[in-house]
Amino acid sequence: MTFYQYLKAFTKTYKTHENDDVSLREAYCIQVQSRYAFLPMQNGEQLAGRMRVLPVGFSNEPLLGRSVSWFYDVPRALQALEADGATEAEIAEAKEMLAFWETQETRKNLRAAYPEDVAEALPEDIYWEHSEVAFPLYRVVGAYMDYEKLMQLGIGGLKAEVEACRARMPQECDGFYRGCLIALDALSDVARRYAENARTLKNETLADALERIATDRPETFLEAIQLAWLYSLISGVLNYGRMDDYLGGFLARDLDEKRIEEEQALDILCCLWRLIDERKTVFHGRVIIGGRGRKNEADADRFAMLAMEASRIVAEAEPQLSLRFYEGQDPALMQKALDVIGEGKVYPMLYNDDVNIPSVEKAFCVPYAEAEEYCFFGCGEYVINHKSIGSPNGIINLLKALEVTLFNGTDMLYGKPCGLKKGDFKSFETFEDFYAAYREQLAYYIGILARQERQEYAYCAEVGSFLFISMLMDDCLARGKSLLNGGVKYLGGTLETYGNINTANSLYAIKTLVFEQRQIEKQTLLDALRANFEGYEAERELLLNAEKYGNDQDGVDALAVELHEYVCNTVRNQKVGLHSYMVVIINNEANTVLGRFTGASADGRKAREPMANANNPAGGTDRNGVTAMLNSLVKLKTDIHAGAVQNMTFSPELFNENRPILEALLKTYFRNGGQQCMINVLRRGDLEDAIAHPERHQSLLVRVGGFSARFVTLSPDVQREIASRTLY
Repeated sequence: MTFYQYLKAFTKTYKTHENDDVSLREAYCIQVQSRYAFLPMQNGEQLAGRMRVLPVGFSNEPLLGRSVSWFYDVPRALQALEADGATEAEIAEAKEMLAFWETQETRKNLRAAYPEDVAEALPEDIYWEHSEVAFPLYRVVGAYMDYEKLMQLGIGGLKAEVEACRARMPQECDGFYRGCLIALDALSDVARRYAENARTLKNETLADALERIATDRPETFLEAIQLAWLYSLISGVLNYGRMDDYLGGFLARDLDEKRIEEEQALDILCCLWRLIDERKTVFHGRVIIGGRGRKNEADADRFAMLAMEASRIVAEAEPQLSLRFYEGQDPALMQKALDVIGEGKVYPMLYNDDVNIPSVEKAFCVPYAEAEEYCFFGCGEYVINHKSIGSPNGIINLLKALEVTLFNGTDMLYGKPCGLKKGDFKSFETFEDFYAAYREQLAYYIGILARQERQEYAYCAEVGSFLFISMLMDDCLARGKSLLNGGVKYLGGTLETYGNINTANSLYAIKTLVFEQRQIEKQTLLDALRANFEGYEAERELLLNAEKYGNDQDGVDALAVELHEYVCNTVRNQKVGLHSYMVVIINNEANTVLGRFTGASADGRKAREPMANANNPAGGTDRNGVTAMLNSLVKLKTDIHAGAVQNMTFSPELFNENRPILEALLKTYFRNGGQQCMINVLRRGDLEDAIAHPERHQSLLVRVGGFSARFVTLSPDVQREIASRTLY
């Protein structure tokens, strides 16, 4: 099928069902979409399933399209037509269809429905193109589906459950259930087409497995992993859940009954790892292993060990393998994790259940047993496995908010109005008065973003049901309602914050140097920031030498804690209409991207330079050693937000040659309240050499923030920010 043929069929199907129940319209369109989106297998592959990113379609995730729900992308559509050799008549007809999709695009229509004050406060386009304090994100991400249920029921059993629910629910739910059945038939068709594909490639074992899962529940490791993968692809979900829990039993049974050798199982898993990496979702691709709450730890641990070995062998940016651990878990898992990380691999990431579970229980207001099912997606945002969704649909730049407060509602870099006018900085007699004005600035934008999140959910519920996600989320089928339309057990939202630590450092410098010690006059500070410190080198030196978070110093750390708690609690208080609304301090490269549009700051940072990553010290400012840095990290509460990121960089000498010291350091950090850590093991000078000689370091993987990437593919300022981080 060419793109022109797909576009014509997809558009015709949409128009035919335009006035039908939204679930039916989505299901019929998915049938067409799945026939074009799934790509044939390649010779030698042990698993089926590869998809193209569509120029027009339905999705929950902008990485799979242009925006949430119904989307279109004219440049990519024209490229696809050209690649297929479309005729002039076909291109002309395609342009007419694209003009129709412009009127149907969810993002555009959602934006048009914003109240005037929301539209005025939030830019229309994406955050890496604008200088603003806050930004909307158009997506519905973060679902962790019930793969265990999928394994137990298979496609046929899931259809039977849909029919059973349909029989006992009122007629008003019928469209939703019919849509689910049509969507599941589309998935069965995908499996059957791949079975034919596998037979042409002489892979009879895989062909048999695909034919079986088209109707029946999986019985073998191969069948289980294949079904989970195809369902993930067609659903649009980019994170793969507690894989050791739902696949461990299949693996253990096949190994024990000699149906498969461990080497074969590892080959299959490595094939899956490569397919996940080929999706290039950048911020996603989470696979979770370990932790409390697994139904059979012994079986799960066998898979977990295999998964870490697969990540050691494949060594790509995805999947983002993440190890949950707790006191009393088999220590072999942690030893294997440290061995793999010590080789210079960036996975697994480490998550401390003994801190996270109580924190999630309190933050999400859920029972302990449900908190045990916490999962993390993307760059580190938390949700409850198949029970909640918390799509991060807003961004706030805390440091930019400080800038516009200092300059009384003006963007210093561009001289344009921005934010609330809270008064001339020189008019504030005390730091407390100024800090109160800054908090009002934050509260204004937080309120706007909370309203935007609720409105986006409501609008997306009107135009789509996200059927595949809904079927594997509690309690959608039981309620006869889709994910965002009252179906999911816990509907939550999240807000990404950036510039947290630079803001805390800046506020502390203003407090001490300007208001308390009066070493810098208020007007002088404004002039220095506006001049990007040119001609104000002495003032910048004072600002740089002020206490910085990350050195276990009581003054600045206390202010960082206060700011952290204010932001987290203010966001939590805006949950109206949602089960929860929380901060995520996850940071990808946005700390660098947003820094490009942020002026010089009172911590001594120059204009347009990167901001600190997540809750970590600003690059090179943690000067009192690794213990002091870790002590600062654990001061920030973990039970008032939905995830935060801690990146750490160690030398091979400390990590491998002094392993007992390293293990004692991490153990103390985790016992003191460390929530998680993401570790790079690098030699001194590796990153600088990679900047100068990228050809020598093509395979060098690094932790950027909540995700990893090949260092040489990153933009120069992102590379510099990573290189600036302290190496221990």
